[in-house]
Amino acid sequence: MLLVATFGLVTAQNRVAPGTDGNKYVNYADRTGNESVVYFTRDLSAAGLIKAYEQVNGMIDGHVGVKLHTGEPNGPNIIPREWVEALMKKDLNGANIIETNTYYQGARYTAEQHRQTLKVNGWTFCPVDILDEQGTTTLPIVGGKWFKKMAVGSHLTNYDSMVALTHFKGHTQGGFGGSNKNIGIGCADGRIGKAWIHTTPGQPDQWDIKEEEFMERMTESTKATIDYFGNHVCYVNVMRNMSVSCDCEGTAAAPVVTPNVGILSSTDILAVDQACIDIIYAMTAAEHHDIVERIESRHGLRQLSYMKELGMGNDRYILIDLDNGGKRITAADAARGLKPFVKQ
Repeated sequence: MLLVATFGLVTAQNRVAPGTDGNKYVNYADRTGNESVVYFTRDLSAAGLIKAYEQVNGMIDGHVGVKLHTGEPNGPNIIPREWVEALMKKDLNGANIIETNTYYQGARYTAEQHRQTLKVNGWTFCPVDILDEQGTTTLPIVGGKWFKKMAVGSHLTNYDSMVALTHFKGHTQGGFGGSNKNIGIGCADGRIGKAWIHTTPGQPDQWDIKEEEFMERMTESTKATIDYFGNHVCYVNVMRNMSVSCDCEGTAAAPVVTPNVGILSSTDILAVDQACIDIIYAMTAAEHHDIVERIESRHGLRQLSYMKELGMGNDRYILIDLDNGGKRITAADAARGLKPFVKQ
């Protein structure tokens, strides 16, 4: 049975099998390789966001796109608009927020619907470029096993640099949504690229690709985009209002029960997502029960191991505490003494 159309690498003669163990957390001591630098602040505010970003923006120049999940109408958990506005006014004057349309019918399915939702959510202080409003282009994927290329919004190649500004949280399909999900799903266009990631052609289930295979397809999509930008990309993850649901679920998202943590930044996508996961796992069982269950039940940890296999970064890192003079700390230090979540 032919599983994938000509855009992918899988054929009846050349089958591909997904990796395994996406439900198994790997302790830091059991990892190998080099260490990258990840910065951390507990300051969940506009000032904290600016502080985290300014550690990693050395190669952000030219025409800059800020990849942000702007949310479904009145979504309760997205990064506060006021924080983003302060960051862009101080450090990203002239940059655009960049988004793509959704693969599912809803309030962001077409560019017209999407623009109305942007107004509802208050993303009106700078231009928002819907990357696939005028179609798609493809970017090559070097070393991928599912794809040779990925379809992304055609406007993406108008940018010289990209800032991945990510609300870190759970995710219905991916287990968790960090920088990898923000880029891999968020830059793939709403009709072609997202279909390649989510759906086996010729069958009726729009979301049939799951677990390790989904993580690998999404990660290959991310690789296409970050390879395009090279050194001119950085990553900021905001660990706040971490529902087990993605921001795609809007007001229907599951209630938040995981404590807020802080903001992390890096020029290494794997390191920043891995550090967030490590902090989650370093929490007490009561604090992290729901989000760990979501991550492991979806086999979401395969995002991390596949990024490493594809050479996208390091899963070992030096965690720098920006609140204490740049002291090196551990994920356990970052997770210590967290306060129970209180709806803001």
